[in-house]
Amino acid sequence: MSERLRLWLEPGAHGYRLRDAATGEPVRWEDERIRVVAAAGVSYRPEALPDASFDPGKRLALVPEPANEHDPNAVAIWNAERTLQLGYVPAVVAPELAGDEQAVSLWRVDGGLRVLIVSADAWVGSPR
Repeated sequence: MSERLRLWLEPGAHGYRLRDAATGEPVRWEDERIRVVAAAGVSYRPEALPDASFDPGKRLALVPEPANEHDPNAVAIWNAERTLQLGYVPAVVAPELAGDEQAVSLWRVDGGLRVLIVSADAWVGSPR
């Protein structure tokens, strides 16, 4: 049985870096225990990106859309309150998700957002 993933969010210039809470070591975005994705389709919802509910460190909702006419594997990215949609998990990643993952806004980039996706049982320390 593997140990529960525990991550701290550490402030950076435009968002948060990740640190393993158990070891204190930095966690790279390429780490196999996590996914860091660029939100897709953000340009179709320009009003959403600057909204404070998508600021780095904010919890997000991943909402499967099995009735999506373009992609039945689509997973939408919404703010935690599910009142504003930002975009989608990239199409190449969405089919690999179990459906119960956690998501956190991680890093702002020009015209986009990087999103951390971790398993449901992972612990992600909230920014202070």
